[in-house]
Amino acid sequence: QVQPVESGGGLVEAGGSLRLSCAASGRTFSSAAMGWFRQAPGKEREFVAAISWTGGSTYYADSVKGRFTISRDNAKNTVYLQMNNLKPEDTAVYYCAARLGPLGSRYYDSYMYDYWGQGTQVTVSS
Repeated sequence: QVQPVESGGGLVEAGGSLRLSCAASGRTFSSAAMGWFRQAPGKEREFVAAISWTGGSTYYADSVKGRFTISRDNAKNTVYLQMNNLKPEDTAVYYCAARLGPLGSRYYDSYMYDYWGQGTQVTVSS
């Protein structure tokens, strides 16, 4: 079992940066694929980024490609989301999720993930 806990959210001006962290308890973290999703008010939850259990494969939504970077440190049971050049449309609650198994081609599908954190708010002012 993996229990993700997000941190690092906050208020930032457009063009600024934030780094989100997701600390995951559980002995299976190092074998879990991890993902970041976000949900803005009135909108459905959407995929942001994902990383394989080795860290060797990463995936991004087109809307964040080139601005966000996902990474992980299995020694610290932590996955990160570095967000640069933030835009007001990035404002959302960001969720970390874990999947106990390979990601496969549906890495963007929230139903593929087994465990979810409570979320952390990111607000980007214009």
